[in-house]
Amino acid sequence: MQKHKVINWGIIGLGKIANTFAHDLLSVDNCQLYAVASRHQDKANSFAKKHHAKIAYNTYEDLVKDPNVDAVYIATPHTFHNEHSILCLNHKKAVLCEKPFAMNSNEVDEMIATAKANNTLLMEAMWTYFLPHYQFVLKHLKDETFGKLLKIKADFGFQPQLDMNSRVFKKSLGGGSLLDIGIYPVFSALSVLGYPIHIESKATFFDNGVDASCLMLFSYDNNVEAHLKSTLLENTATEAIFYCESGSIKINSGFHKPSNVTFISEEKEKTYDFDCTTNGYDYEIRHFNELIRQEKTESDVMTFDFSRNLIKLLDTVRLQIGLVYE
Repeated sequence: MQKHKVINWGIIGLGKIANTFAHDLLSVDNCQLYAVASRHQDKANSFAKKHHAKIAYNTYEDLVKDPNVDAVYIATPHTFHNEHSILCLNHKKAVLCEKPFAMNSNEVDEMIATAKANNTLLMEAMWTYFLPHYQFVLKHLKDETFGKLLKIKADFGFQPQLDMNSRVFKKSLGGGSLLDIGIYPVFSALSVLGYPIHIESKATFFDNGVDASCLMLFSYDNNVEAHLKSTLLENTATEAIFYCESGSIKINSGFHKPSNVTFISEEKEKTYDFDCTTNGYDYEIRHFNELIRQEKTESDVMTFDFSRNLIKLLDTVRLQIGLVYE
């Protein structure tokens, strides 16, 4: 494929996150928002006009049949990720699917198998992995700037308006704190420490059965631990702190999105800022575009094995807290 080929993107599911993604897509060279799809034509037309898409479809099937579409970003609710990814993959469209990849390990395995059968690129859209501040932290932890890592504390909490018809609270759409925001603290532990040898979880629930908050403790060799929290009951600091032998590395508020990083030691504190003028989705978009141009079928950053382990951790936590989706 051409080194500077313009990548034509499609978007399926035109909610809040799709708007953020589409905004950042416009900042990336050699790609464009070509087509969008919603079950409602008016919504598709409005989104296309706002983000300068060339075509607005009222069915997902029409979008994936368009021969000009190279890649599809799937931003539908969690429960549809498997179905819509497979629809795209079976039409040979590269798929960037929002996190969580799917509802459980079986669905993720099916998606990966479909991607391999069609020799078509598939990646989970865990955008945090590609952000400059997060890569900066990973490098310093790997280099042991403050010695060996001893403990992680990561949280993500916000208090949305209590509307049981909202996707965030709806069990039939995979609502609750764990899959929506708990995935980020879990990701932070997995990306730094790998898969734990022991997991303990407990949760509180809303009356409709979705989790309101979740506390998780991941244990590793040499008494290393990750203390993780997600909640829809309060606004938390939403920080990730990595405690090492001779100091700490703290990703400040909003650790999952563009943020800054503070090094803390006995001698001093120093904060590092990162030049991010977008929402931050453009970093994963550039990575994905290059994978397409290089005719790759799997990311070397957000690998299939990583996504398998991430959903396996979420499955284990769900089993421990007794969370069953409809």
